[in-house]
Amino acid sequence: MERVRIIWGGIVAFLRGSVGEGVALAFVRLALAGVFWRSGRSKVVEGTWLQLSDGARYLFENDYSGVPLPADMAANIALVCETVLPILLVLGLATRLSALALLGMTMTIQIFVFPDAWWSVHILWVALALTLVSRGSGMFAVDAVAARWFADDR
Repeated sequence: MERVRIIWGGIVAFLRGSVGEGVALAFVRLALAGVFWRSGRSKVVEGTWLQLSDGARYLFENDYSGVPLPADMAANIALVCETVLPILLVLGLATRLSALALLGMTMTIQIFVFPDAWWSVHILWVALALTLVSRGSGMFAVDAVAARWFADDR
């Protein structure tokens, strides 16, 4: 039993360290980025990066009309955010800011579009975003490399 406790203690110590945290935060970044990336890709004309599809325009004019912005503006803002912010998250660049922006999008969706989706979906997105806002990107990210580089310049 003592051997099990020692092994378990080693595993916990590794996971609590910067490498374990870095791996966990990389997965959190990928999970949150994946949700919004797929949503953004569903809004574009196939084969383009930022050309809004007619179907997306329709959704923002009708199904998502509760958003307190003009439909065309809301659709384009959502598309740009769902394209750029997931890329930044995967790279671990401006992680806290990107996660905060996606948290804002999540709350907008929760309040104005799908108010019944809190327990089924949005609470998970909020948890992922808040983890990144509070903890940052972890050691496997451009943010960490930049922080070390700028610290060395002092």
